[in-house]
Amino acid sequence: MGVFTYKALDSEGKKSSGVVEADSPIEARKLLRARRLFPIEVDSTNEPSTKISELWRQPARKSMSVRNLASVTRQLATLVDAGIRIDDALKTVAEQSDRRQTATLLLSLRSRVLDGLSFAAALEQYPGQFDLAYRATAKAGEESGNLGQVLNRLAEFLETRARNRQTIQLALLYPSILGFVSICIISALLVFVVPDIVRVFAARGAELPVLTSALIHLSNWLGQYGLVALLVFALLLLAIKWSMSFPAIQLGWHRWLFNTWPIKLLVRAVNVAQYLTTFSTLIGSNVPMPQALSASAEAVANQYFSTRAREMVLDIRDGQSLSLALKRTGLFSPMLVAIVASGEAGGTLSRSLSKAALQQSRDVNAISAALVALVEPLVLLIMGGVVALLVLAILMPIINLNNLI
Repeated sequence: MGVFTYKALDSEGKKSSGVVEADSPIEARKLLRARRLFPIEVDSTNEPSTKISELWRQPARKSMSVRNLASVTRQLATLVDAGIRIDDALKTVAEQSDRRQTATLLLSLRSRVLDGLSFAAALEQYPGQFDLAYRATAKAGEESGNLGQVLNRLAEFLETRARNRQTIQLALLYPSILGFVSICIISALLVFVVPDIVRVFAARGAELPVLTSALIHLSNWLGQYGLVALLVFALLLLAIKWSMSFPAIQLGWHRWLFNTWPIKLLVRAVNVAQYLTTFSTLIGSNVPMPQALSASAEAVANQYFSTRAREMVLDIRDGQSLSLALKRTGLFSPMLVAIVASGEAGGTLSRSLSKAALQQSRDVNAISAALVALVEPLVLLIMGGVVALLVLAILMPIINLNNLI
């Protein structure tokens, strides 16, 4: 059974679109007509589209957001816990989803399951949508017979991840808006206001102070080349984004972020928290240690951290303890290593990892609050200093004129 996207007209002539399960395009059209819909287009989502304008139809091209994935996982967990089969659960969640791409993806998964694949094997067909940690956790839950319980744990993990990301984004939102608005206002003053004011001084033929002369040159430069500079800046950002597609450049950039003060305070805390949260979720779901380490390393955004974390897999396979492997990487604080060592010694590794992840999440929140508390007054201080220079550059010629009079 396949999944088809369609565009159709209803009995009143209104256009509608969606997805439908059928064995063939002909069967899909019959199902649409049975719903009193006149099909205009019926396309399979299982075959690559040949038209560039229809590439968006392929569900694996764009991944779901963390919040959307958490919502889907929570709904699946609820249905599976209620005794509903995974294929029926996928169909139910797809039918009530208001996102077309999500519904298409879930029905595609259901088709794989109906074709005889396990749920974990079906997830393997969509690595762009479900990362290694998600797939490994689902596989462990399915093999242990506790898929509903594991999906609940996975949903909690994704919800925590979404909250942490939102916390950081909201923390940086106000300083970003403040800085952007301040730059726009100062640029507008330099381009539209300063030339008119300075023209009065120039007409009197008085010798202008150095600060005022510099302000005039800057204002003239912005008036002539401001748009060109803005275009060059935009092209530079695009070039930087393009260069990040090269693994070597991305690794170097991530290494710089990870080791440069004060950025490293937040970068290290966020990546360690992400790693420990993922790792504790996988271990709590009975995923084998080497596989859990690999999946946790892949879930981390910073490639330098991820590369260093993958080295622990070899240490574990060589028979070293987890706490010693964590210590050798140099990525984790002595307190976190001590918590893990205590869990290993007492046979409560999963609980100790959860405790370490919770502690690290608290550290992330504390560092985020501290950085925001420093960034906000710093932005105000810088912008206030720039405005003060503008005022001085305008007032100094006025004072000189008064002295001459």
